[in-house]
Amino acid sequence: MSRAPKKASNVTEPRLVVRGRRVVLADGIRPATVRVDNGVIVSIDGHDADSEDASVVDAGNHFVMPGVVDTHVHVNEPGRTDWEGFETATRAAAAGGVTTIVDMPLNSIPATTTVDALHEKVTAARGRCAVDVGFWGGVVPGNRAELEPLLDAGALGFKAFLVPSGVPEFEAIGDEELSRAMEILARRDAVLLVHAEDEPSLDTIEGRSRQPYSDYLASRPPKCEERAIARLIDLSRATGCRVHVVHLASATALDAIRAARGCGTPLTVETCPHYLTFAAEEIDDGDTTCKCAPPIRDTDHRDALWAGLADGTIDLVASDHSPCPPDLKQIESGNFVTAWGGIASLQLSLAAVWTAGRSRGFDVDDIARWMCGRSARLAGVESRKGAIAVGRDGDLVIWDPDQAFEVDAEKLHHRHALTPYQGRTLYGVVEQTFLRGQSVYDRGAFADPSGEWLKVEG
Repeated sequence: MSRAPKKASNVTEPRLVVRGRRVVLADGIRPATVRVDNGVIVSIDGHDADSEDASVVDAGNHFVMPGVVDTHVHVNEPGRTDWEGFETATRAAAAGGVTTIVDMPLNSIPATTTVDALHEKVTAARGRCAVDVGFWGGVVPGNRAELEPLLDAGALGFKAFLVPSGVPEFEAIGDEELSRAMEILARRDAVLLVHAEDEPSLDTIEGRSRQPYSDYLASRPPKCEERAIARLIDLSRATGCRVHVVHLASATALDAIRAARGCGTPLTVETCPHYLTFAAEEIDDGDTTCKCAPPIRDTDHRDALWAGLADGTIDLVASDHSPCPPDLKQIESGNFVTAWGGIASLQLSLAAVWTAGRSRGFDVDDIARWMCGRSARLAGVESRKGAIAVGRDGDLVIWDPDQAFEVDAEKLHHRHALTPYQGRTLYGVVEQTFLRGQSVYDRGAFADPSGEWLKVEG
């Protein structure tokens, strides 16, 4: 059964008019005037755009783009709020031009694998979010009976792991049980996001100080992703369930993905800013800030991932923002075995993808397609989010594509000052972010939290 986004029941909100010479619209980048009334875009190039009752913003030559929709964020609250939390994560999002995040079901305690746990998440987030927030549910061993109730309660879809997740609250699931869960999701036309690595293909390594990155890279070779994705393709064909492969790092899986989609398999794929920015040969030994799973691979993989974005094999880019306290990253020891695997990048994802993309000849409408439109479609909220169009929410980001900045982790708004982007020069400075027509970020200043729970109706 198809599901339509639930409109928020807001009080009357301020009216906004944004003018710009480079507005990212469905028909291209062009001068336009966008009017937002009561949180919703009501006209583009409308004759009433100069109404005296509206706040008028002139973006000049900066880009006016839909707010970024980041469908892969680990907020970790409740339970591991010392890692990250709704207040800090959503402030970082707003500062980075992100107006919607979808929270992953793991790393919080409890994990979002039951309706009660979802309600705990919602309670923890209420009144503390600078941007709109949706929630993925989890598919784990033994929770099949919770899947439809989670959808009815507002979950946007589900996440599963084929390998250990790193936390005991969210177990990996085997193919037989996953298949039964996928049959349920197929009946509801719900999407299943999967961490696609094959556990039998993982190689063990011995942890030691200042460990070579090459050791960690070799422990999770490309075949881990290839074999897992092949299994998911078979399961998707057998059940009819829509499958989304998260954080693709291995370009050697692209041919199988292309072939499956050519046969009509309902498969979508994302990659992440760190796989598009960094390369294995550039990572220093012991630099555990770069540890993630799957690992950052070499330049050939990075270049092929960009090619996959260009030809549409890879649908979208999401941050996989997964922070933790510095001691869990084993910064001092450089031990890749015991270090937490995750990269903090929510505030930097737009700038990171733009910086790497512009050097390869991509334009901002490409960025908007990968980070706004297609991600909104994945989450099932494309009738509200992901585009500047009449009837959509007035979620806008004004940013300067030509202004460079050096990343200073101490100035980022997520909880811990730790990121592999430290000291890196990126292009694309966010000036203002609007959520449903309200300014939530303005050149370093934040408004009071106005983010809402983004859910869909059954």
